[in-house]
Amino acid sequence: MPQNHAHKELPTPSDEAILHSQKLSSQIRTSLARHQNMTFAQYMQKALYTPNLGYYSNGLAKIGAQGDFITAPEISPIFSRCLARQAQQILQTLDEPNIVEFGAGRGVMAKDILLELQALNQPLKRYYIIELSAELQQRQKETLQNALPTELFQKVTWLNQLPSTPIPAVIFANEVLDAMPFERLRIEPEHALRGHIRYNEQKEAFEWDYQPITDASLQKFANRLIQYIGKVSDLGYTTEINLHIKPWLESVNNLLSQGAVILIDYGYTREEYYQPARVMGTLRCHYQHRAHQNPFFYPGLQDITAHVDFTTVAESAFESGFKVAGYTTQAHFLMGSGLLEMSSDPNANLTEQLKIAQQIKTLTLPNEMGESFKVIALTKNLDLSLIGFNVRDLRHQL
Repeated sequence: MPQNHAHKELPTPSDEAILHSQKLSSQIRTSLARHQNMTFAQYMQKALYTPNLGYYSNGLAKIGAQGDFITAPEISPIFSRCLARQAQQILQTLDEPNIVEFGAGRGVMAKDILLELQALNQPLKRYYIIELSAELQQRQKETLQNALPTELFQKVTWLNQLPSTPIPAVIFANEVLDAMPFERLRIEPEHALRGHIRYNEQKEAFEWDYQPITDASLQKFANRLIQYIGKVSDLGYTTEINLHIKPWLESVNNLLSQGAVILIDYGYTREEYYQPARVMGTLRCHYQHRAHQNPFFYPGLQDITAHVDFTTVAESAFESGFKVAGYTTQAHFLMGSGLLEMSSDPNANLTEQLKIAQQIKTLTLPNEMGESFKVIALTKNLDLSLIGFNVRDLRHQL
């Protein structure tokens, strides 16, 4: 697919990558022609998850310097060590100590959690990784096999789907919710529209196609949104809604007999998310460490995300049978889980101390990841005051 002129500032992919994107684009066009209609959520599903071609299903680098973005576990092992401390508090109360991680990236978070739990002498029966990408599974196995003692590596089990029998566990999902396909809505002075896509033959590119809403639940949401944001200008008000959160939480609840779910992601409460001034929504695409807003730029080669509405997460969790046990910023969660204790290593040389200090700044400062990323804890059959939320619990804001 020819490069859109609006993206001259973005790097041009290699010929091989362009060919890869063209194969995926061809498949999406075929599906669009067959069904005569495709919502943006359906397009996003294909762009990210088409087997072997979608962004999360292909073998292209995604995380780190050679990829498109960097995640907290890749910034510093301290992030995962803090998660391990929170996990330990919960694991000690479970009949059987298990951990489940959704979407484990390159396996770095799993590695550091397992090593920290071992250092804490915390028994663990199984560390389950639920990973749909065969290529990422292979990378995770390499990371963990190279870094872990054999007896620790043997505790790791990869799954392509949720276990059928409920288990006691601590469940982690870091930057999972933001990658779920979402609906795009456009509120105009006279009506609300749903984001679809079409293919422009002249430009040889996909583009937006907003159509009247026919889905009852989406129309109900749009009506509430119109009441909330009030009168909109002729330029309209564009935003997102993730309809996958509740079904996903219901499936996670079915997986869990007892324990906690810790979700970490960038996002807002509903009041912040749908404020009238946020007229462009939160859709973001990431390509080679550059953020932009065109989800049709070389499908399959870039990440497509939106911020998380944590009020919806809390409501959906409650309706699914969970208790919302804590909500706070990443900075406060890390502080409650031992960040300051880990940050001072008297044996580290000056260079290492400066490196750790910089990592902590990235993880905790408000203009870095400290406030834009939030942590929410959902519990089932567990009555515990979680250490990660003892510094500052913001549930009242939900």
